[in-house]
Amino acid sequence: MSDANSPSVTGKILALLEVFSDETPALTLTELSQRTGLSLPTVHRRVAELTAWGALERGPDRRYRVGLRLWELAALAPRGHGIRDIAQPFIQNLYDPTKQQHIHLSVRNHLDVVILERLSAPQAPQIISRAGGRFGTFATGAGLVLLAHASEDVREEYLAGPLPRYTDSTVTDAHRYRSILAAVRRQGYSSSDRMMGPDIHCVGAPIYGPDHSVVAALSICFRSGTRSVHEVAPTVRATARGISQALVGQFPS
Repeated sequence: MSDANSPSVTGKILALLEVFSDETPALTLTELSQRTGLSLPTVHRRVAELTAWGALERGPDRRYRVGLRLWELAALAPRGHGIRDIAQPFIQNLYDPTKQQHIHLSVRNHLDVVILERLSAPQAPQIISRAGGRFGTFATGAGLVLLAHASEDVREEYLAGPLPRYTDSTVTDAHRYRSILAAVRRQGYSSSDRMMGPDIHCVGAPIYGPDHSVVAALSICFRSGTRSVHEVAPTVRATARGISQALVGQFPS
């Protein structure tokens, strides 16, 4: 991206914020300039404004990180904040520290899966996820649910691109993927067995909003082979139904 391609101040600010990610949470001014294509003087001015407002914070290593002010503002997003608040008691009831599992509450942002909440038991298998994080893949338990209930044009847009392979069990064939998504809609739950990690099995279920559309997904991830889908799916589905009913009561159509 060059200054010419992003002439407005707003465009430059958004370009700077966009380059922060899980892989690059802290960047210097030079790195921000290189990643955005903006000139160093432009980056210096815009970053100074963002830092003064609190959207960015400068550490002792002279690198910049996303500031708490930006997190506070993002927390006001109704599609995340409202669903998370309503779902949290249900997730807490589902959480059992003796079971080696992760619990995720996720939503879809076009072709990304965004995690709104995560609870993890102490001995749960290692998994790369965090509240506020996002995945550009639907190979997870929650992701399969969200893609299965997305509009056909969204599903086809995702399936038209190269499907990334994470393990030998990751499905990368679009035709087979369509069959899996149809099964998710038919069964009312998803099963992602070792598609994202060699020892991770995730089971997800849809959460419905007042208009009967799927607004989020609940999933449980555990070590593959330690539990069966038929054991986990009823619990996930029942909890997701409880959240759906609470959403309808809180935001009636």
